[in-house]
Amino acid sequence: MRSGSFAFLSTTLPSTLRSSTVTRSVTTAASHRLSTPRNFSVPLTGCKVNLTAARAITRASSSMASSFSPEKARVPPAVELPVPPVSKFKIGLCQLSVTADKERNIAHARVAIEEAAEKGAKLVVLPEIWNSPYSNDSFPVYAEDIDAGTDSSPSTAMLSEVARSLKITIVGGSIPERCGDKLYNTCCVFDTDGKLKAKHRKIHLFDINIPGKIVFEESKTLTAGETPTVVDTDVGRIGIGICYDIRFQELAMLYAARGAHLLCYPGAFNMTTGPLHWELLQRARAVDNQLYVATCSPARDAGSGYVAWGHSTLVGPFGEVLATTEHDEATIVTEIDYSVLELRRTNLPLQKQRRGDLYSLLYVATCSPARDAGSGYVAWGHSTLVGPFGEVLATTEHDEATIVTEIDYSLLELRRTNLPLQKQRRGDLYSLVDVQRLHSQ
Repeated sequence: MRSGSFAFLSTTLPSTLRSSTVTRSVTTAASHRLSTPRNFSVPLTGCKVNLTAARAITRASSSMASSFSPEKARVPPAVELPVPPVSKFKIGLCQLSVTADKERNIAHARVAIEEAAEKGAKLVVLPEIWNSPYSNDSFPVYAEDIDAGTDSSPSTAMLSEVARSLKITIVGGSIPERCGDKLYNTCCVFDTDGKLKAKHRKIHLFDINIPGKIVFEESKTLTAGETPTVVDTDVGRIGIGICYDIRFQELAMLYAARGAHLLCYPGAFNMTTGPLHWELLQRARAVDNQLYVATCSPARDAGSGYVAWGHSTLVGPFGEVLATTEHDEATIVTEIDYSVLELRRTNLPLQKQRRGDLYSLLYVATCSPARDAGSGYVAWGHSTLVGPFGEVLATTEHDEATIVTEIDYSLLELRRTNLPLQKQRRGDLYSLVDVQRLHSQ
């Protein structure tokens, strides 16, 4: 079948409807093998509905939460969010211009860190590959043997010294690291005594092919890291990722389950994926895991071989952008308030609502009711279709409306070829378990 139609319907639920009925109907529908059309139109309909029954179901599901085994949705079970050593502090994001002059880059980074500290930052984050041009040709030339000490790693020696002298924590962006005959994209975290607290080697390498836009393969020179990194610091428990790592929600979920308060992603998204995905991914990681997400990019240099998007950002646990730069060189200093974590997790108690009886470690299509300002519960509206590259293909406003737009399944294969995330996931480090399928085998 080449074309067809599909509807998302919102309607009033009869008070007699039981969840078991819903389960049976969904299971029956899913059990049939359907031929998949390549193109079809989707009407998204926003309807005014009576939400009394829906609220009743919500109350019932809350009382049955324990039977859903939310603790089993993470294996091993998620740890309780630890009490952080500080409740509030300032974070500095240093969006640096990067040149081919390594000594200049190191001195320039030091000045930016000092300026952030002068403005009150207790945690400073640097960009991905801040001491070197971002290219496969440059990585071997600028790489440093971090484990060999000061003389072999002037970049980390500077970070250690400035962290100790200013009594701040530094998430040192990333630099090319040499270890034996291998090269890594590595982030070092230094504590207030200048000691190396953690070393994160980029787990998911940036191999991308979007013809006519960008082609880059880190795997030509770099080796993937093998260890997720969570580190306890004077400003809380931090999960570390580097750039492409942010695309893999499993890693962020793992960090959240280990009790992270904050995720830091030094990153250098490009001019193709940056406009669509950079902020989207940060907000998604933050709101899904109900924690803070900080990113730091190099400044944009239109004359370089690799042009960074910029827009270093801090996102709060409700998905709100708290501070961001533009694309030019800049340092922003803003506050993190950890009391907001508990507030948001009380507002939306997702950890208690997970269905450990169905999954461990889903993808959802939604259609909103139209907004009725006079009702007891006012819906947001904005029913939307989003494409596989994160692009908004069609959306309503908040009034009652039906939109019909096309879905082209050929784009799925194209985008999965452009960004082969399924082949780049790290099953050796994490796994998503579909409990029903596992038990049915």
